[in-house]
Amino acid sequence: MGTSADPAAELFTLRDFLRYAITRFETAGLVYGHGTTNAVDEAAFIVLEALRLPIDKLDPFLDARLLADERRRLADLIDARVTTRKPAAYLLHKAYIRGMPFYVDERVIVPRSFIGELLFSGLFNGDDGALIDDPDSIESVLDLCTGSASLAILAAQVFPNAQVDAVELSPDAMEVARRNVAEAEEGARIELLQGDLFAPLGKRRYDLIITNPPYVDAQAMAALPPEYAQEPALALAGGPDGLDIVRRILREAPQHLHEGGGLLCEIGTGREILDAEFPDLPLLWLDTEESEGEVFWIAASDFAA
Repeated sequence: MGTSADPAAELFTLRDFLRYAITRFETAGLVYGHGTTNAVDEAAFIVLEALRLPIDKLDPFLDARLLADERRRLADLIDARVTTRKPAAYLLHKAYIRGMPFYVDERVIVPRSFIGELLFSGLFNGDDGALIDDPDSIESVLDLCTGSASLAILAAQVFPNAQVDAVELSPDAMEVARRNVAEAEEGARIELLQGDLFAPLGKRRYDLIITNPPYVDAQAMAALPPEYAQEPALALAGGPDGLDIVRRILREAPQHLHEGGGLLCEIGTGREILDAEFPDLPLLWLDTEESEGEVFWIAASDFAA
């Protein structure tokens, strides 16, 4: 690329780079879903995070003039997003859930579970119709398929008296989880265990089990966009119909729940399959701002029934 075409030499403000990034992303037909859903938000995230600015405050900085090294960094990041198709979270080693930052890299799936939103909703804080009346009463939580440990850390925030166990099969993902737990204020209450679902837990039982397991079906795995194909397949692939691991969790969870406990599980778009296969389980399907019927709740007592 010649000097005359170098964006680092021709763009000077944050607004300049934001506009340039949006145009590049739209032209390239990028795919989103790793923390943002469109080119505008993706561009804003890259620009703000790269400059160590608050990711929720764009306007005050739009006309700020950037230093030469800052312009170079933004130009290179924008180009890398287009040419490598890596999710921005990998390029910047950062993902946010509920405004909380987590370290991520290619060893782990980019955290984006709907469960994060549900944990902070009225369902778990004693509001009318809540699934858990008193979050202070929860003393034990299990996060299966923890990945980066983001949900385990959020659960430790929501349930201040709980010991949280977090299980992960991948040794690589476990390294990322250890880093995030070590940096979390709640880290002392989180124990990481490596293994296959409930296998490393022995006879431990919990007041609450949360899980965002792999649930992408085989057809979708074969057609993943480049951004998603760069994530660990182990964290995505859920078998022919995407529900192999979910079925195992439903079979084994009752042996690891206290009386009065419950299971919160994200499954993607397999609701009809699951309802047909387990007609006697009264699964309660929950909606979020961006999903409908992709997460279910079932109480321990409903398993017994």
